[in-house]
Amino acid sequence: MLPFILIFLLIGSIVPVLLKDKSNFMGRGLVILPALASFVCLCIAGGEVLSSGQSLIWTREWVPSFGLTIGLHLNGLALLMGLLITGIGTLIVTYALGYMGGKSGTMRLCSLLYLFMFAMTGIVLSNHLIILFIFWELTSVSSYLLIGFDHEKASARRSALQALVVTGLGGLALLAGLILLNQMTGTWMLSDLLTGDYQVAGHPLYTGCLILVLLGAFTKSAQFPFHFWLPNAMAAPTPVSAYLHSATMVKAGVFLLLVMQPVLGGTSEWSHSLMIAGGVTISIALVYGLRQADLKKILAATTLAVLGILTFLIGIDTKYSILAALVFLLGHALYKATLFMTAGAVDHSTGTRDIRLLGQLKKTMPLTTPAALLAAFSMMGLPLFFGFLGKEYVYKSVVGGSWLTIAVLLIGNATMMVLAARAGVIPYFRKSIGDLPKKPHEMGLLMTAGPLLLATLGLVIGCFPGLVGPLISFAYTGIVAGAEPYTLSLWHGVNLPLILSLVTFALGFTLMKVLRPAAAGKKVNESTFADTVYEHVFKFVLMVARWSTQSLQTGRLRSYVIIILVSSCGLILWKLVRFGGWPTFEGIGQLNPFITILLVAMTIATLFAVLSKSRLTAVVSLGVVGYGVSMIYAKYSAPDLAITQVLVETLTVVLFAWVVRRLPRYRKLSTGFERFMDTGLALIMGGVMTVLMLKSQGLLFGPKISDKLTQMSYPEGHGANVVNVILVDFRALDTFGEVCVLAIAALGVWALVDKVTTKGK
Repeated sequence: MLPFILIFLLIGSIVPVLLKDKSNFMGRGLVILPALASFVCLCIAGGEVLSSGQSLIWTREWVPSFGLTIGLHLNGLALLMGLLITGIGTLIVTYALGYMGGKSGTMRLCSLLYLFMFAMTGIVLSNHLIILFIFWELTSVSSYLLIGFDHEKASARRSALQALVVTGLGGLALLAGLILLNQMTGTWMLSDLLTGDYQVAGHPLYTGCLILVLLGAFTKSAQFPFHFWLPNAMAAPTPVSAYLHSATMVKAGVFLLLVMQPVLGGTSEWSHSLMIAGGVTISIALVYGLRQADLKKILAATTLAVLGILTFLIGIDTKYSILAALVFLLGHALYKATLFMTAGAVDHSTGTRDIRLLGQLKKTMPLTTPAALLAAFSMMGLPLFFGFLGKEYVYKSVVGGSWLTIAVLLIGNATMMVLAARAGVIPYFRKSIGDLPKKPHEMGLLMTAGPLLLATLGLVIGCFPGLVGPLISFAYTGIVAGAEPYTLSLWHGVNLPLILSLVTFALGFTLMKVLRPAAAGKKVNESTFADTVYEHVFKFVLMVARWSTQSLQTGRLRSYVIIILVSSCGLILWKLVRFGGWPTFEGIGQLNPFITILLVAMTIATLFAVLSKSRLTAVVSLGVVGYGVSMIYAKYSAPDLAITQVLVETLTVVLFAWVVRRLPRYRKLSTGFERFMDTGLALIMGGVMTVLMLKSQGLLFGPKISDKLTQMSYPEGHGANVVNVILVDFRALDTFGEVCVLAIAALGVWALVDKVTTKGK
């Protein structure tokens, strides 16, 4: 069943672009069907998992030689995240069909949403860490395409590139961290990491692994100091924003932190890193949100704040904090998707998202208004809503902790109430300010059904938390080792969490009275310090890239050769000087007299070729060097190579002698200093290669391949000449490729000669 969850989503990314009639009921139904089918498959598999109390694992070998397997793992956390991804994803695709209204890019948007859904579902279901990383990077690529959907706009292109750069670099850090994690634990399987008892805190690689994994999680979930890309991602269409903020990409980092908590958690480094990053993110997000007047920008700020709270809770690293994070995660997904979809409906209906201009929409949008109101109440954490339950468990997790921790969460939740009112109450109930760009009207069923369903669900499971209790409990026990199943309930009696909730309400309603949105027409400053820093860093990187390109890519072959030779010599000599490994130089004095004479003659011929002022003398001197090489081949029983070398050298000398009379006279095109440097580089490179050749004589990591080829030559290749058998049997494809290259070169020469002859006629 597990593979079909992903297969249906992959099919969903193809179906929209294949449909001919995309506007009728049947066409829209076919677009929605794959997401719904994936959600149903996950529900069936989830029912099996919840009834048995055991995780479901599906494994197939992919690249056995590298230990890669395509493994899917469905535990409580994966089930919770998967249901959010596919369930909300189904509603988002439905909403997108209404939002786009049959425009030319409708099906492209739906296809990209499915690709995004496929990547996110792959992350939460992956059992192999490398497969998880592949899906992780696919979310970055697909989000780049979604954020930059309106690619005609410069802001969309910039925001998409920014998100890709930040999350892509974080992904590379994550890959390195996962490799270090494998070095510490000896396993790639996520199921093993969650169930095994791996003591990695004292390992020398722990700190490096922790930093790299946190970089991956923080960049994906927009935690300080990488928080700036998320508000800018609002350049995406509203369906993308709703999906990205509620159930997908930004939650991937939170998911990673939750699954890594049993392995990397439990240390001061883990707790302090997460609590500091989360706390700073909460503060920055709420200050940013209070300055905004755009509905989507306000909601983006609240998403940042919620992600900060989730990171903060995971950093507290107690059993109740993990439980609170799971409850808060579910509640946020329900109300945030609703509020984004209602914001998109308001934008469609009125032509603006500026809350300073909106008011009295309850009269013209009777379906959107209750959805937004219920979602806003849940976000405020009012009683009977699931958001209230999430806030209660957040406070329960910090009972007995420091007052600073309680103060951060208290102020954060109170400010969230203000932003919730601005996003879900003020536009609908405040007195109308003035004329709007468009006359408000209610949107169709495709754009109102999803928000109403999710908002109602937030109220229903708030009143009856037992509906999702087993799911939350199963996810909780799968993360916290030794934890007992927990039953969610709405009423816990009069206790400190309830008192803190009442204080939150009082503070929140007070802030609503005190803090007012900016006056209509006043420009809102949307830039942030982190965004400015990113721009400067990005420009600096481009400047360095431009300088390095101009310095290295000069267009002169001579420069390229020098750079390659200097780099090679430098690295090899640094290795030999730093780490040793010089050859012993044994046996150099035992050269055969015949070989010694040949080497002396070849050296003299080389000097003649370099110092000669005549091209013909230089060519003949090089020919002498070539003939010397062929005689060495013959001495060491390689007649085929010797004959080939003689033929090549003879042909080269003849051809050069034939064309040399047509060439211009020798001219000195280089200075004496350049020739001196070239000579030195040539001598150093020759010496380095000599050292490497001598070193290679004493290295033998396994049986010689030449012995194997000699043994197999006659019985396998049916040839006594080993060289010929190698060329036409063992390396037949290589030889065939060389023949093809020569044939293509010959055709090119023939075409050029024929062209010259034709012009001559």
